[in-house]
Amino acid sequence: MTFLYKADPARGAVWAELFAERAPDVPFKVWPDLGDPKQVRYLAAWQPPADLARTLPNLEVLFSTGAGIDQFDFAAIPAHVPVVRMVEPGIVEGMVEYVTHAVLTIHRDFLDYAHQQRDAAWREMPVRPAASCRVGVLGLGMLGQAVLERLRAFGYNCAGWSRSEHAIDGVQCYAGEGALDAFLARTDVLVCLLPLTPATHHMLDARLLGKLPRGASLIQTGRGAHLVQDDLLRLLDAGHLRYALLDVTTPEPLPADHPFWRHPRVRITPHVASATRPETAVEAVLENLRRHRLGQPMIGEVDRSRGY
Repeated sequence: MTFLYKADPARGAVWAELFAERAPDVPFKVWPDLGDPKQVRYLAAWQPPADLARTLPNLEVLFSTGAGIDQFDFAAIPAHVPVVRMVEPGIVEGMVEYVTHAVLTIHRDFLDYAHQQRDAAWREMPVRPAASCRVGVLGLGMLGQAVLERLRAFGYNCAGWSRSEHAIDGVQCYAGEGALDAFLARTDVLVCLLPLTPATHHMLDARLLGKLPRGASLIQTGRGAHLVQDDLLRLLDAGHLRYALLDVTTPEPLPADHPFWRHPRVRITPHVASATRPETAVEAVLENLRRHRLGQPMIGEVDRSRGY
């Protein structure tokens, strides 16, 4: 009943130590050392090996080493093999920190002050209360709800949108395509935390972003393919959008000549908003192994029909 890890080898070495300490009865291998491929029952990977069914014929569960699963080609994953997203505290804490910092940066005019500093300009701007800043989060899964909980603690006027109904204390929740326009119209800072699916591919286009109030800003921490980049640039240059803080792009990394790098209203980070932490990730995986052995639903198990 071997557990195989196929991702960053340095992290794999840490996983191996943690498995040896916390689950010594589970043989643990780090790719490309498979041992006997027929013994591999569990795989944690960012990208599974090619020809998965033939390479690991007895695989029972595929774990993503990240919160997303859009990097997987589901056509190449046997239909009987459950796919499980990484749901662990480290990912949540990192995302909450990043988005909170990004919202504060926009709300408290820190990017404007950075421009002023370069010009040696000392000009005060009005200090606005958090309650006057309307934050809207696209996606009300684990990450979206955690982000909204923290932003509420700062006093922000919070709302969230998803395709299905949610009820979150202190958050105005919108659901379905029919409610999207109303959600956008009340949003000054839009945070994208959607999964990437065929339905959300290029969702952040001129039509959607143009329905935000003039002077609104975008924080993009979902996936690069959510965004139509040329549409964003046009809306920034026209003054409809104020700022865009992008942690994800297409491609990654961006080419050196991409206009985002030098645009005065764009800030880029290299897909660092959040990352799994080996200590908490291993605990999450071990809990799901226990659930799998007992025939219980696993935390983060993907509904293939929905794509997340």
